Amino acid sequence: MKISIRGFLLDMLAFQGLSKQRQKRIASASAEPMPVHPVNRLAQEIHPDRLRLIVHSVKDETRSSRTFRLVPDRASGFTALPPFRAGQYLSLKVAANGVRITRPFSISSAPYEALGPQGYYDLTIKRVADGFLTPYLWDNWKAGTAIESSAPTGFFYHEPLRDAHQIIGLAGGSGVTPFRSMAREIVHGSLDAELVLLYGSSAEDDILFYDELKALEREAEGRVRIVHVLSCEKVTLPGCEAGFITADLVRRYGDVDQGTLFVCGPQAMYDFSRGELATLNLPRRRVRWETFGEVKNIARHPAFPPQAVGTTHRIKVQVNGVSAEVPASATETVLVALERAGLEPPSQCRSGECGYCRALLLSGDIFVVPETDGRRAADCEFGYFHPCSSYPLSDLEVRVPQTP
Repeated sequence: MKISIRGFLLDMLAFQGLSKQRQKRIASASAEPMPVHPVNRLAQEIHPDRLRLIVHSVKDETRSSRTFRLVPDRASGFTALPPFRAGQYLSLKVAANGVRITRPFSISSAPYEALGPQGYYDLTIKRVADGFLTPYLWDNWKAGTAIESSAPTGFFYHEPLRDAHQIIGLAGGSGVTPFRSMAREIVHGSLDAELVLLYGSSAEDDILFYDELKALEREAEGRVRIVHVLSCEKVTLPGCEAGFITADLVRRYGDVDQGTLFVCGPQAMYDFSRGELATLNLPRRRVRWETFGEVKNIARHPAFPPQAVGTTHRIKVQVNGVSAEVPASATETVLVALERAGLEPPSQCRSGECGYCRALLLSGDIFVVPETDGRRAADCEFGYFHPCSSYPLSDLEVRVPQTP
């Protein structure tokens, strides 16, 4: 039986004893679409579900890194870039080699450069020779390429209510990109903070933004200091430290008693840094780690059960209105297994931090990476998990939220 909403409303108004004329006036007004409140409209503009972008230009930075400048895809009706905070990232939505995946990349340009009709985002990406996505970007992204991404997101930014005035940055390789954004904001006057950056590189000819960082250091007049740390055998650049970013170097250049540490780099750097920074005995709130994606070679993680290595399982999944059963290796994340099957599950950070891929585990056992377990206590109790940082230890049955 069909129920008329207008008729139901009239019945309810009559029940309340209102006159017929008043009933009809209220019913007519209720049938009109409600205008979007200006606050809601602003929120939609700042936090859209998807961005439609165009590659404006491509610039080689080093032998293994490129900067892709992205602008709004005006042909799709997208005319302005949402604002962001220095240190945030875009999660790219890419169909690569027949598989639709997401990957997060820090924005290397500054927030003020995204404003206005000529605004842009820069993504500076290091090519990983055996990677899945970056070789595809090198071969296919050219000026004019249309792409899709999330809005700027992430928590790796300076918040004066939470963080100290001095940012002690520890960067490795392309992990310097969010700090470049912060340094530009400091020089521009849009970020009231001081940056001491220890930047580790494995080769002199693969240092990102070497000349620009030096120029920013001069312009900042004491508010930005750059210390290059080189792990190569021969160091010829003046003023560089040799070796790795150790706790002693952090003590030497930063105010560890007052500053907030921000760490961004590859997994190998994180593994080394966790041990070094533990010797500083800093409160957890004063060390901030940027997401670095999925753990490489989870079998080497000390907490991963060795008996699971080499095993495969089945995942029964409900996602995007589809029920399917897909194979999964114990040493790959649940998210990767679902992506490879073409199910397009939602994801953003791929590190267990943001909760965007949060799903319900109906049955089975998983291994969750302890260092990136971003679940709330209630989620752990009621069976929710993050597929991007969880590995199947048995056959699973899961329910994944609809992709926005």
